[in-house]
Amino acid sequence: MPNQDNSPFSRLTDDFLVAAQLTTADIAKAKSAGVALIINNRPDGEEPGQPRGEAIAAAAAEEGIRYVEIPIGRTGVTAKHLDDFEAATSTGARTLAYCRSGMRSTIVWAMAKARTGGEIDQLVEQAAAAGYDISAQRRLLEAAKSG
Repeated sequence: MPNQDNSPFSRLTDDFLVAAQLTTADIAKAKSAGVALIINNRPDGEEPGQPRGEAIAAAAAEEGIRYVEIPIGRTGVTAKHLDDFEAATSTGARTLAYCRSGMRSTIVWAMAKARTGGEIDQLVEQAAAAGYDISAQRRLLEAAKSG
């Protein structure tokens, strides 16, 4: 995935980064990138051998980074996911969200932004610039926008 600041994370905005599955070693990199909040959008046990959320949470706590779990499974993004996402990001702190590939985190970000008035074309372009093609999600974005 492309990034604009030599970090291992993809930048959707100056204050919102996304990534594939994090390891505990990635948390120090997140701290160096100015991340103050990590959002885990991946359910534990989704794939054999994936790091557990509690390990990432402990590493984040050691670095002084707030950690929030908003797991999004196969059923997709719900209104509760968006509510939880908006509550977690309401402070405007530099945030890193992750899932298996970064795609779910990008989609929930775009849906939350659309729900609060973001322009869908711009959100799709921002995601594409970060390496995530969410153009097939326009219907979801429009539904989030209309409410």
